[in-house]
Amino acid sequence: MKYEILKDEFIELDGRKLYRIKALKDFRDVRKGTVGGYIESEQNLSQEGDAWVSGDARVSGNARVYGNAQVSGYARVSGNAQVSGNAQVSGYARVYGNAQVSGYARVSGDARVSGYAWVSGYALVYGNAQVSGYARVSGDAR
Repeated sequence: MKYEILKDEFIELDGRKLYRIKALKDFRDVRKGTVGGYIESEQNLSQEGDAWVSGDARVSGNARVYGNAQVSGYARVSGNAQVSGNAQVSGYARVYGNAQVSGYARVSGDARVSGYAWVSGYALVYGNAQVSGYARVSGDAR
């Protein structure tokens, strides 16, 4: 196991409890003992790979963060959203619904990715951008 859920450290969000996590071993740039962000359950963050949730970031619902993906800052990933590969979601960004962020994609700032939207490849979605519906942002798009 690479992390544990700290059952004594939680916040409530929309009637759900989200628990702080703590690294149990060194991986990537995370050191053993590092306290991370918040998840609702172990289903939200894979114990495999180098995926991590840090800062005050929150992952809830059926959302999944896996591979080497990073969710940081005050970002929120919820619903059935997936963040995978080497993707990064940071700042105050939101990824929700059935949205997917993968590859080396970056979603940051106050950006929103929702619905069935996909952001992949080396794409950057930032600022106040909104990607929704069935939209696809890929390659080197910005």
